[in-house]
Amino acid sequence: MNNISPKVQNQLAMLQQVQQQLQTILQQKAQFEMAVREAKRAQEEIADSPEDAVMYMSVGTVMMQKKKEVVNTKLTEKVETLELRIKSLEKQEKMLQGKFEQLQAQIKAAIEGKGAPTAA
Repeated sequence: MNNISPKVQNQLAMLQQVQQQLQTILQQKAQFEMAVREAKRAQEEIADSPEDAVMYMSVGTVMMQKKKEVVNTKLTEKVETLELRIKSLEKQEKMLQGKFEQLQAQIKAAIEGKGAPTAA
């Protein structure tokens, strides 16, 4: 494979770069999805607790006592924000997946074109 053209070598490098970007996006998406699950689980626990239950919320490095409504509102905002980020990452993932498949097809066609003159 030492006789790969510079164009194909460049496409291979681009393919690797797209693959790395895709992996990064998938990791971020997984982290955000886990945070959404945790926030929703916390909301379920809050819903099951009495109205006068003592609630604490992390504010930076300090735990603060907050009213149930405040904690639930903050969790709802967090879930909404994370879900927006997930949707954005899904769009990026779809775009990169298309680019990846396109580059893969171009490389395959270029390699098959060199090895077999009757390539489709």
